[in-house]
Amino acid sequence: MGSVQTLEPGEFTLADLDALPDDGMRYELVDGQLLVTPAPLAIHQRVAGQLFLRLQPACPEGLEVFFAPFDFRPSRHRSLQPDLLVCRSGDVGPRGVEFCPLLLAVEILSPSTRMTDLLLKRALYEESGVSSYWIVDPEAETLTVLELDNGNYVERVVAKGNETFEAELPFAVRIVPGELVRPVNGG
Repeated sequence: MGSVQTLEPGEFTLADLDALPDDGMRYELVDGQLLVTPAPLAIHQRVAGQLFLRLQPACPEGLEVFFAPFDFRPSRHRSLQPDLLVCRSGDVGPRGVEFCPLLLAVEILSPSTRMTDLLLKRALYEESGVSSYWIVDPEAETLTVLELDNGNYVERVVAKGNETFEAELPFAVRIVPGELVRPVNGG
């Protein structure tokens, strides 16, 4: 009978992460700690889809838009999965974006990830040199836009409800937070 190897918290590696099953859970790695997130709620998926539908057509040549699950590995000890991300096409490898900063990371708040997205991931994206970090709160219908300035995030705008945010970074695109939460077909 074979033995099962167990890992102590703080000992997970990228190799361990790569060996996990594709079971619908979202696995992320932060300095040896495994973060596990359940499948997102319908409102989360609606916002992610609507945001992708706005970003993708506006995305210029040489850049790409991806949605989770898609790995951003800023170091050998971290693997994060923003809900959406924008990166340079040349930075995309077989396992995602490795050891290159993102141009944009987007997180959509949900009850199970709210504090992680607002505190931990904000700090990790900032430390990793992610140029822009957008936080969408579906319940409040807000989009908070943070941009790096001398290595620290600065809040550039908080768009609410039907207010229009005209993004310049990572490229020009128009976002209205209230439109992201509504069903496309008026359902």
